[in-house]
Amino acid sequence: MVEAADLSQQPFLLTVDGETVQAETVIIASGATHRHLGLETEHLLENKGVTYCATCDGALPLFRSQPLVVVGGGDSACEEAMYLTRFGSIVYLVHRRDKLRASKIMADRALSHAKIKPVWDSVATEVLDVKLDKVTGIRLKNLKTNAENVLDCAGVFVAIGHVPSTQIFRGAIDMDETGYIIPKRGTATNVPGVFVSGDCSDHVYRQAVTAAGMGCAAAIDCERFLGAENK
Repeated sequence: MVEAADLSQQPFLLTVDGETVQAETVIIASGATHRHLGLETEHLLENKGVTYCATCDGALPLFRSQPLVVVGGGDSACEEAMYLTRFGSIVYLVHRRDKLRASKIMADRALSHAKIKPVWDSVATEVLDVKLDKVTGIRLKNLKTNAENVLDCAGVFVAIGHVPSTQIFRGAIDMDETGYIIPKRGTATNVPGVFVSGDCSDHVYRQAVTAAGMGCAAAIDCERFLGAENK
């Protein structure tokens, strides 16, 4: 666990599990975490029908030919819902507003699909059923009427965004407003000798295979940097 990083001098100083480590180069591959709904039942049923990645889990047998729920309203939620139509019998797209935040083309594509049914102005208050140790439905509350209802489903796919795990590098490494690191040339950052790969800089693809490819590129860039430094 990297607890602190001083990138203002060479060699760089990292605090790792309480010990100081010196490094000539650093590859930041700290990833990103999924935003959660914040429900206790969501946590208890994670990997038992609650998931955060349709492309990772959508094809699992427990979701096939079953009603599924996607929570979210952005491009990612629409993409998840579209992908899940390949497997689920119906896909409910639950959003807290009465209009999707997604781009028009993504929203139109999702809402025109015969298998996708939007559920507007609603938030999840409980994932069912902890007693059965699997997802059997989701309890929703309408924000305009306060009415509650339950949607039967076999899976809840949470698609409300990600948070890059880059806090300890803030102020030293250039990031966008949401905390994703911005590469300058290839995988290089604004600090010479510091490189980046994976989901802490990629908010588009977020797949294991793309992160692995970026990791390979960062290692090559790192090796070339060290080679040039040691001439």
